[in-house]
Amino acid sequence: VIPPPVIRIEGYTEDSISFSLKMNTNIKVSGYVVNIYWTFDAHRQEKRTLTIEGEKSVQKVANLTAHTPYEISAWAKTELGDSPLSFVHVVTGGTRPIPPSLKARAINQTAVECTWTGPRGVVYGIFYATSFLELYQAPHNTTTTFHNATVIVQRDEQYLFLV
Repeated sequence: VIPPPVIRIEGYTEDSISFSLKMNTNIKVSGYVVNIYWTFDAHRQEKRTLTIEGEKSVQKVANLTAHTPYEISAWAKTELGDSPLSFVHVVTGGTRPIPPSLKARAINQTAVECTWTGPRGVVYGIFYATSFLELYQAPHNTTTTFHNATVIVQRDEQYLFLV
């Protein structure tokens, strides 16, 4: 039987989490697959996947949001197959940023200028779709470090925007 990997939180800051991975077994490990989940808002869960080579590993995941709960799950790739999943939960330090205030204005039939307020020096995600279901399941998206973005959309459609 292949045991699940041990995930140990080594530390965290406002915008990063450091963790180690190891297996308590003599089975040869070729690497790990790690998923980091967080809730974008009340309806949308985001995920980042890391593929890590080697038996033991210490990882630092950066560019995270302050005071946000994260779930880290991992499984090991071994000579006998994949291990079961293991999970840990951690909340980053600091104060969660205030949600930005978004204004969207149609420039023409296929371009929408989005502007918002918020702190400088961070990455913003702009999500847009033609329905709430699409907005929360499979939105179009782009990222920027600015406080504005022009989004190209299909003509003759109404769009919902989230930043």
